[in-house]
Amino acid sequence: MANIPEAAVPGTGTIAGRLDRLPITRTHRRATVAVGLGLFFDFYEVFLTGVLSSVLVEEFKLTKADLPPLLASTFVGMFFGALLLGRLADRFGRRGAFLLNLGLYSLFSLLGAFSGSALMLLVTRFFAGIGLGAEPPLADTYLTDLLPARKRGRFIAWAYTLAFCGFPVVGFLARGLTDHEIFGIEGWRWLFVIGALGAGAVFLLRRGLPESPRWLESVGRTEEAEHLVAGLEAEARGGVNENLAPPRGTTRKRAGAPVRELFGRGMRRRTWMMVVFHILQTLGYYGFGTLVPLVLAAKGYAVSQSLLFAALTYLGYPVGSALSLPIVERVERKYLVVGSVLAMAVFGIAFGYAGSMTLILVFGFLYTATSNLFSNAFHIYQAEIFPTALRSTASSGTYSLSRLASGAMPFVLVPLLNSHGPTALFLVVAGALVVVAADIAVLGPRTTGRRLESVNDEAAPLRR
Repeated sequence: MANIPEAAVPGTGTIAGRLDRLPITRTHRRATVAVGLGLFFDFYEVFLTGVLSSVLVEEFKLTKADLPPLLASTFVGMFFGALLLGRLADRFGRRGAFLLNLGLYSLFSLLGAFSGSALMLLVTRFFAGIGLGAEPPLADTYLTDLLPARKRGRFIAWAYTLAFCGFPVVGFLARGLTDHEIFGIEGWRWLFVIGALGAGAVFLLRRGLPESPRWLESVGRTEEAEHLVAGLEAEARGGVNENLAPPRGTTRKRAGAPVRELFGRGMRRRTWMMVVFHILQTLGYYGFGTLVPLVLAAKGYAVSQSLLFAALTYLGYPVGSALSLPIVERVERKYLVVGSVLAMAVFGIAFGYAGSMTLILVFGFLYTATSNLFSNAFHIYQAEIFPTALRSTASSGTYSLSRLASGAMPFVLVPLLNSHGPTALFLVVAGALVVVAADIAVLGPRTTGRRLESVNDEAAPLRR
């Protein structure tokens, strides 16, 4: 039986305080796995079109002008999805938004597998993007709400470590399937089917997750929040807790906090910090991952070789994420973000200059490994620095800008790659990453190991 602090007796202390005093329970672990698997398909999707870019050019006879809109379509959909679903999660609940996003993605990814033209593929990628647009910030928000303060970073990092396995899976599946037909159907189409069916399975798994008690309390549904926390406490003491579904209709729901509070005195500094952060960080993170096959092709490697190099390079994503596990609760996350993003700039430039297969693999691996140390740190960080009533709106709204920047990225970086080569491309990316580091170093608060309410009381007296 787990040892529960005396203050965690049901009915005593605040909802937030009782959540933070809990040990990790079976429900916490189940939520971490369910969230991680959903994120797996988000990252699978993000890198899918980039990995297949060379294949799709041949399949649909695309010109250089045709490729950027196709690459951008998923990210543009993600921008709108993040704005819409992120706000819905603050107004109507985290769990419902989680289910809606996976349902939309699964449907349109399956439809994409049957695309008969580049236009149909573009449209289905756009709507699949709407479904997945808010997946990472929703994941950050939900786990941040649910997990105790002293374990929050580590378990979110575990969820992302599971998720980042999607990168090499995409790479190796593309390598193994794109040159073959299965039951008379081109291999690249099966990649979309795999994503759709996998996301559908995660949808069913997430139906069993509880709503966020912090969110329930923030909208005035305190009796439901109390019921959920009492259930978690009973589970932690070793009791049977078969039903975490709270009673409905027992308390009056309040309207969510207005978005304008994010731009009020105190909170606007954090909001603008994350606006700048997300516009620029995507150049380094997604710019590298989605354009690696094109960069390798520009260096003179064949399509089959570039896909193999990309797959091997992508192994750095889960490895880097796993490396964050022992340090994400020991190093202040603000400084972890800054240090890792500067290392990305160094390894990116080295990759651009690399002229041999060995150096390409070494610096590509180091870049992706470091980038996922960075990614884990900032995903934990971005949800911690906003209050519960606006946590999803703020995280998803600012994160949506990274999706929009990713949509614009092919129109900027692909022409730059074609006209000036890989070295110039990565010099531009490195410059953006240096600005990202300065942004967080100067404006960001400290969060590691701190209660969410303490972190946010410093900024503004928003309702929680």
